Amino acid sequence: MYVLGINAVFHDSAACLLKDGKLIAAAEDERFTHIKHGKRPVPFSTWELPFHAINYCLEAANIHLSEIDHVAYSFDPYQLIGEKYRGQASIAIPFDQSAGLAEDEWQNPWDPLFLSYILNAPRQLKDGYPHHLQKRFKGTRLDDFKFHYVEHHISHAASAFHPSPYEEAAVMTLDGRGELATTTYNVGKGNSLERIGQVNMPHSLGLLYEQLTSYLGFLHSSDEYKVMALASYGKPEFVNDFREIIVPGPKGMYEIKDPAFEERFGKTRLRHEEFTAHHFNIAHSLQVVLEERVLEICQWLHEETRQDNLCLAGGVALNCVLNARIRDKSPFRNIWVQPAAGDAGTALGAAIWVDVQERQSPSRAFEMTHAYWGPDYSDAEIEKFIKWAKVPYRKLDNIAEEAADLLAQDKIIGWYQGRMEFGPRALGSRSILASPIHPEMQARLNEVKDREDFRPVAPVVLEEDAGEWFKGARYSPFMLFIYDVKQEKEEQIPAVRHVDGTARIQTVNREQHPRYYDLLQAFKRKTGVPVLVNTSFNTLGKPIVCSPRDAIECFWTSPFDALVIGSFLIEKEWR
Repeated sequence: MYVLGINAVFHDSAACLLKDGKLIAAAEDERFTHIKHGKRPVPFSTWELPFHAINYCLEAANIHLSEIDHVAYSFDPYQLIGEKYRGQASIAIPFDQSAGLAEDEWQNPWDPLFLSYILNAPRQLKDGYPHHLQKRFKGTRLDDFKFHYVEHHISHAASAFHPSPYEEAAVMTLDGRGELATTTYNVGKGNSLERIGQVNMPHSLGLLYEQLTSYLGFLHSSDEYKVMALASYGKPEFVNDFREIIVPGPKGMYEIKDPAFEERFGKTRLRHEEFTAHHFNIAHSLQVVLEERVLEICQWLHEETRQDNLCLAGGVALNCVLNARIRDKSPFRNIWVQPAAGDAGTALGAAIWVDVQERQSPSRAFEMTHAYWGPDYSDAEIEKFIKWAKVPYRKLDNIAEEAADLLAQDKIIGWYQGRMEFGPRALGSRSILASPIHPEMQARLNEVKDREDFRPVAPVVLEEDAGEWFKGARYSPFMLFIYDVKQEKEEQIPAVRHVDGTARIQTVNREQHPRYYDLLQAFKRKTGVPVLVNTSFNTLGKPIVCSPRDAIECFWTSPFDALVIGSFLIEKEWR
């Protein structure tokens, strides 16, 4: 049985494919269209389905859309439509959004347009595909598959619990918004999820973080991770303000008061204005209070569920500083975070939820031990493109050894190996790698990627050596937690030590990614350091590269030194 999962409502449009409950392929649409996050989260973009990601999933299984049994869409429009409009053939849409609609009808005057697109998603899927993708779409009929609308937060929750290593767990999802819910609490047992509480719009920790992202001059629903980085430079000057804004309630509930940021903190920062200590302190204060409130929720959730394990998803679960506080300060013993915790992961969660309901299998189909579910390209395909593009190259005899030589010489390399990662983190398949030994490497990489100076770069470390270099470090393959750099190791890896002494680490073992692991082993033999800098293979405003063409275009238009792509080396200073 094939289940196609789709996320297309807000942003991070994505698709995945399950066969008899096992994940075959998953990818974000941005990697194919080169539009960051796939699209902006506005009501009139809902018609845009992730056709390129869907096409990849169908290619990976070598099937046609008509062979899909079930389609799982990670949003349930009927939660917003209500009984009044259910079954109606038409609905009023405003010409002038500012005129609005009757207050008792919709949360937003654009909701009718937003929902009509979602309700027409099955028809759009059948025949709205781009012309060049018709091979795997053309001729599909509506009755070829059964279409399911899955609640947004149950999609998040299923993506967190079902692929986790736990048979039982508390499950918490924190994001901007779903249909109505913004935060939900579930108990997972076996293949079941039971909802035990939720917070609804307009109260949302995720939307509050988005609002501050805009206030600080960043792009909301995109740059929240920059606010997290900025927070490390600040002091808790405004924690009392944020304690007034985020008001805790009983049983995991909370309210968000009107933040009125300009009244509290002064005018909004414009994008190109300088950052000041004032901005750092605002970001830091929100981060502190976010951690406080979520830890209070964790205390209640643990008491309520009596579970030792906690699974997390939703965009807020990409906040690795918060995740580390939950790991260290909450009563839960074990934490697992979905690597595609943002909305892309709801494609996977919706598909899993439908698969579980339809197959009624009592056992789990798979555990998500890695994130390598995207496209890969053979050496033959890579070499064919390199020759076609007339790019000078040479084939490597020992990929790990020769790449490690370049890194030991302080060269910055593009590293393109195997299946692309699913989720926002580059984890050694589509990465830019460098040595962490010299402190200037962080600034060099930010210059290469045209990033803000305050942005940290992250380390990858051999799993067996992680505890020697990072305090309390253990298995952490998805770059979703921070750890303190050990004091006695700080001078050996200064490039990956953030201003607060932490690092957002990725651990790797040979089973997860053999070539990546061998590279780290080779670098360790040459330098004594089992750590590399790992940042995503992209430049400012662009998604992570997907195809060999993407990788070579990014390489030749960016100031890094070499590209190791499959078994081949491309250098700008040809030897």
